[in-house]
Amino acid sequence: MRSRYFVAMCVILASPACVAGCGRSETAGTVPILRSPRNKMGLSPSPSSFDPGASGATASATTPQPEFGVSGTFSIVAVEPESGVCGAAVASKYPAVGAVVPYVRGGVGAFCTQHRHDPTWGPRALDLLEQGKLPSEVLVELTQNDAQAGQRQLAIIDRQGRTAQQNPTQAGADSRWWGAASGRFYACQGNTLCSSEVIAAMGRAFENTEGSLADRLMAALVAGDCAGGDHRGRLAAAIVMAKPGLEGAWLDQRVDKSDNAVLELAQKYIELKHDAKGAWSESKSPWKDPCPDRPEPKPPAR
Repeated sequence: MRSRYFVAMCVILASPACVAGCGRSETAGTVPILRSPRNKMGLSPSPSSFDPGASGATASATTPQPEFGVSGTFSIVAVEPESGVCGAAVASKYPAVGAVVPYVRGGVGAFCTQHRHDPTWGPRALDLLEQGKLPSEVLVELTQNDAQAGQRQLAIIDRQGRTAQQNPTQAGADSRWWGAASGRFYACQGNTLCSSEVIAAMGRAFENTEGSLADRLMAALVAGDCAGGDHRGRLAAAIVMAKPGLEGAWLDQRVDKSDNAVLELAQKYIELKHDAKGAWSESKSPWKDPCPDRPEPKPPAR
């Protein structure tokens, strides 16, 4: 079993782990950076027109910031420093959430933009990481002149496992619960959640699951869903992975519209034959619902 770094409900700078209910936080990994072939793409199925049904977006640092809407979402970004494999997983009541929230680039890192999300920031954030910016510096550059900064929930992790997160401190009451957590080579965050247990469960699952990085991301997403997930419902979910030397997504699995998106995604993952998969004990067929008695999602008490 991996040791548990998931601890207090607070913002802690440069700690092994933190759970944050407000503000911005950063943690650092300890594995030396390894260089890899340059990969220009910021991978997400997000399109150039940002139509959730299309794919292949890239964006420059001068792209204007139009209104894209609010995605009540929980997500996790993570890396495997030794190999440079990077990944993200996300779930939401927002349709086709995998098209607008997660971005990954092999050998560089992963990024999620949610709540008042801006898909133009995905490739831009990964470009800044690849240029040598620290995760905290990337978030400062993205938000310093942003009138909607208080509505953004952002998470970024670099190849070394260093992370930075920002919570939507100006979000309305309907967006609660919101918060974030980070640990060894991962960061998870969410808004419009049933409770803080969603984020706590994700961290525990990621740290304690034996298997590949993709296995651990999938386990974390399932755990967050079983803990309640998005209190509005379970419409969409996605997992995306990238590795150095491969242009394009190494693994890209999505459920864009469903009544039970995370468990449907898990079923697709279990049936998939792919090198990204490992020895996760739950990923064997036939699939068994890990939380058959899960209550219907509902907002937290206020």
